[in-house]
Amino acid sequence: MSIKTAVVDGVATIEIARPEKKNALTMAMYTAMSEALDAAREDKAVRAVLITGQPGIFTSGNDIEDFMQRPPGQGSESMDSPVFRFMQSLLACDKPVVAAVTGAAIGIGTTMLLHCDFVYVSDEARLAMPFVSLGLVPEFASSLLVPQLMGHRRAAEKLLLGDPFSAEQAVECGIANAVLPASEVLPYARRMAERFNALPPGAVREAKQLMRAPQREQMLQVIRAEGEKFGKRLRSPEAMEAFQAFFQKRKPDFSAF
Repeated sequence: MSIKTAVVDGVATIEIARPEKKNALTMAMYTAMSEALDAAREDKAVRAVLITGQPGIFTSGNDIEDFMQRPPGQGSESMDSPVFRFMQSLLACDKPVVAAVTGAAIGIGTTMLLHCDFVYVSDEARLAMPFVSLGLVPEFASSLLVPQLMGHRRAAEKLLLGDPFSAEQAVECGIANAVLPASEVLPYARRMAERFNALPPGAVREAKQLMRAPQREQMLQVIRAEGEKFGKRLRSPEAMEAFQAFFQKRKPDFSAF
């Protein structure tokens, strides 16, 4: 299994462990993460969740080959796909979620961080949301949350141009809490997660719910709207050209569109 899970000292760890494929996420991996989040939410022994990757790589985003073989459906069907069930599980998690970003975070590797409560990034980390360059659109409410965090113009650089950004820039714009040396990211994130063992769990859950409640319905609406357009874009000629170019290791040619 490419997702490893464990509960130790009140912390449920979800480890993305597919380094040979740069931690690219398959539909089976999304299902495993969703199930782990749901289990952590129900387990009274769990006080916080920790999501991490491998040294040098958090996740490179979707496994494109797997994604094309098992694309999410269109319309209401898209919300039943493994990737959207993962999104819903992360949104529904009422316990603190801490992310240890141990390297590159691409696509949903960046957008899932928008829904974590604490994010600690390696000084080697690079983040990017290159959806448009693949003929797609932003997902996981990033079209709402990234402009809120960065302002429209800087968000346009990240979402329309797909410009990568550094760990320091992630902290500056509010996506991450702190930049740490690579070897210290995971231990520090774990210590932060373990702090919730000493806090009243009911108060923590209700405080998180209050913090998230004002935007919860809006985020769900945006995720559904993004998902509908994303599903259509997956089947578009532009996306087909982008994916073929990816597999053929060449630059895509959009001059005919």
